Amino acid sequence: MFSPLKRRRSPSGFSSSSSAEEVTSGIDGSGLVAIVTGGSHGIGAETCRVLALRGVHVVMAVRNPSSGARVKEEIERQAPTAKIDIMELDLSSMSSVRRFANNFKALNLPLNILV
Repeated sequence: MFSPLKRRRSPSGFSSSSSAEEVTSGIDGSGLVAIVTGGSHGIGAETCRVLALRGVHVVMAVRNPSSGARVKEEIERQAPTAKIDIMELDLSSMSSVRRFANNFKALNLPLNILV
């Protein structure tokens, strides 16, 4: 007979049911810069939200800047001091990738995290 898997915590104390906020609790990301691809939907948007909550300067690399702007507004409601930039990026287009890279370099920011 089939028995459901037991949810066991790993040595880190987290399990598959742990939330991103739980996993990052106590982490200070101030001074870090992250580029998050696909930040306007799904897990990318959640990644942007949690990184911003932890003080990381988030650069949302998105195909549709207006979708990114909606996510940014929602994050800023939860974290008014969040540092979030939206930059257009279509990973299926090398010209878009080059343009994004040049625009990011022009910001003179370090890159600490790439998602």
